[in-house]
Amino acid sequence: MARNDGSSEVSDGDELEALRQGGKVALARALARLEREPGGSIALLDAAYRSPRAQVIGMTGPPGVGKSTLLGALIGKLRNPDTGHPRSVAVIAVDPSSRRSGGALLGDRVRLATDPDDPGVFVRSMAARDRLGGLAGLTVEAMVLMRAVFDIVLIETVGVGQSETDVAGAADSVVFCIQPGSGDSLQFLKAGIVEIPHIAVVTKADMESDARRAVADVTGALSLTADAGEAHWPVPVLSVSATEHRGIAALLEAADSHFAWLKEHGELEPQRHRQAEFWLIETLLERFGSEGLKWLRRADPKGLELDPEESPFTVLASLVGKLNARLGDR
Repeated sequence: MARNDGSSEVSDGDELEALRQGGKVALARALARLEREPGGSIALLDAAYRSPRAQVIGMTGPPGVGKSTLLGALIGKLRNPDTGHPRSVAVIAVDPSSRRSGGALLGDRVRLATDPDDPGVFVRSMAARDRLGGLAGLTVEAMVLMRAVFDIVLIETVGVGQSETDVAGAADSVVFCIQPGSGDSLQFLKAGIVEIPHIAVVTKADMESDARRAVADVTGALSLTADAGEAHWPVPVLSVSATEHRGIAALLEAADSHFAWLKEHGELEPQRHRQAEFWLIETLLERFGSEGLKWLRRADPKGLELDPEESPFTVLASLVGKLNARLGDR
């Protein structure tokens, strides 16, 4: 496919295969290029978007709930050779930004106890910058590349309360974490939270009675919003203890079941398509503001609607070109 910036023709399949064969070094270079040259990896992004392998699991919840500890336990379980089929894992850990450098402040590569020599685990920290939704601006592009290379992609959000809803725009399955005894279960009474998760997890199950009470509260809150439709996924409420490795297998089984349910009911592709359209609009809004979107809608009312076979990255490049040309004519 020829790049629309006039450069030489690049084979999508060859570039993606080179990424798959190049291991963690090749992926790190590709992600660095995304950050350094916005719009400079369209051929690769298009190929990756059309060749997904992984299930994408988003992990969200308030700060201090234990998302990073749970993430480490999940990675250990997924990579455990005793399971008979260890799965490769890529992690996007979205951290608060440093006010001085703008970079990721906490750095989950430091917090997660992973083996740096394991070729089946890749961890990338990203700075949330000014994104209140808990996701970095490049999260979707990075996810698309990782989704085409690994078996599982895990996205951990910053954890800033109700605005964590952004993770639903990038993940196939959303895991919402609740800490016992903290009042987090009351977040489920807010419509913006209760509609997000596909799996609810009460962390720190070793807190026993508090954990059981939190499970009951969350189960009750979810029952108030249950959809009686045929294609309704019943959200499981699980209790886990990452430090004691309790409930980790059950959590992975629930994630696998949800992914299978999406495929069985024909929901996976439409959900990913909606996410791509959402990302396209949000990216244009971030770059050009509401006036830019209004102009695009007037110029081409259907220009922001993706066809099922279209990649959002090629469409974005085309729309950015139109908007830049308009700004240049002013």
